Amino acid sequence: MKKTLLVLAAALALVVAPMGLGAPDGAPRAPVQIQILSISDWHAQLDPISGVGGASVLSSYFKAERAANPNTLTFTAGDAYGASPPLSGFFDEVPAVRAMNLMGFTADTFGNHNFDRGLTHLQQMIDLAEFDYVSANLRNMEDELDGPAPWRVYTVGGVKVGVVGITNPEAPSLVFPGNFGSIAPTDPVPAANKARAAAKKAGAQVVVAITHLGITGTDLVTGERTGPLVDFAENVGGFDVIFGDHTDVQYQSVINNALVVENRSKGQTYSRTTLSVDSGNGRTISRTNAFVQPLVSAVVKDQAIEDMLRPYRDELAEKFDRVIGETTGVFVRGSNIERVQEVALGNLVTDSMRWRYGTQLALTNGGGLRASMPSSYVSRDTTLTRSGCSATTPCDIVLGDPFTVLPFGNIVVTRTVTGSQLWSVLEHGVAAMPSANGRFPQISGFRFTYTTANAPGSRVLSVELPDGTPIARDATTYSFATNDFTNSGGDGYTMLADGQGTSREVMADVLAAYIEDIFTLTPTTEGRITRVG
Repeated sequence: MKKTLLVLAAALALVVAPMGLGAPDGAPRAPVQIQILSISDWHAQLDPISGVGGASVLSSYFKAERAANPNTLTFTAGDAYGASPPLSGFFDEVPAVRAMNLMGFTADTFGNHNFDRGLTHLQQMIDLAEFDYVSANLRNMEDELDGPAPWRVYTVGGVKVGVVGITNPEAPSLVFPGNFGSIAPTDPVPAANKARAAAKKAGAQVVVAITHLGITGTDLVTGERTGPLVDFAENVGGFDVIFGDHTDVQYQSVINNALVVENRSKGQTYSRTTLSVDSGNGRTISRTNAFVQPLVSAVVKDQAIEDMLRPYRDELAEKFDRVIGETTGVFVRGSNIERVQEVALGNLVTDSMRWRYGTQLALTNGGGLRASMPSSYVSRDTTLTRSGCSATTPCDIVLGDPFTVLPFGNIVVTRTVTGSQLWSVLEHGVAAMPSANGRFPQISGFRFTYTTANAPGSRVLSVELPDGTPIARDATTYSFATNDFTNSGGDGYTMLADGQGTSREVMADVLAAYIEDIFTLTPTTEGRITRVG
């Protein structure tokens, strides 16, 4: 009889609990509204770009969002620093992480640029951070780095939220060989599923992924967006939200029952994702997302961040505010144009390398060009002309510009290449076309024609010097300048990793000297790279 009564009591509890009769106040429990703020591919963009973004502006927006909903987590998904403007890059990325602390980030993962300066530097950034790092698909991570974990669980509004990090698998090929140490990315899908299961076992009721994976294209037949982010979402299971990164694309969709979101890079947008969660069983009832453009004009900047940055700005201004030239137009970079075609900025950079060292040929990877010129570098001299460039009103170029365009600290390397090597270099450079890829070559001292109608490896149709002399695919040698990244096999240029090369000067210094020598620049392209078909 006692056992029967216990069973009836348990059954009654199951019946009445959904109606809220078991709640202390007799009312149904309201769902918990969990808010997730996220930015993508920030690259330490501490200052606004054309009146949008910047650390102190984003921070003010985030504070207002949290005031409206205290149940808030704040994420980004790798490359929060690296390829940074001088305000962060010149100071070993410390200002970026200090700003992220003040902005209230909860967790981040690792992208390729987090490894730009090697593991010792990365550990210093991890130690400085007041937020967590998570990555589930890095083998030997625990052997090389202290602090990061595959996943974390945070309690928000009484709900346990699991967060799984994912690093882009090709990351080691995008930084100097050896910068990962013994760390090796593994397949994101099984790693993410395993980490999600572990987080659920630890009590997570909601699970999200922060991934350094992005949208890279559009299906020509269906019009649907494609890329590693979509592939990942289609193949994992049990995630409520998946955040993307890495490719500067604003995207939102529901894939495999997960809300999938990616923002524009450098803080040009952030996402406000709201999950309505049943506080009793942890079930996600609904998910919504809104993209927000953080306008400088709409808020008062966070003074704590401005105060933190002031000493860095003072020191930077002494070095980088000096005018070194002027331009009649903008040397454009962005929307991946430097990764698919000849651009005036690529011509300028590679011309500077040949000018400085007298080589016949020069080449740099398009992915190394990180800003237009004039750049987003903020000069304290407000009398300078920094926009609206024309022949009658040229824009001033300051020393900060070449260091913003070329933020990696890469060094020019001079060497010889054979005609056969050069053809192999160019075949590799256009192998990903028509998809944008950072390996795409920007060149000086020669021209070439290629077609995407042929299979990769047989696309280059002709290579010749400016006077029309063919460069044959043979053992003839040519003097050649490139950057130390590609010469070490970075971006897959393994045909150059043969131990040859003399290290010269920092690329940004070479570009600055070239600009100062010419002084008045006009952006031009010259048909150095021709695509047919």
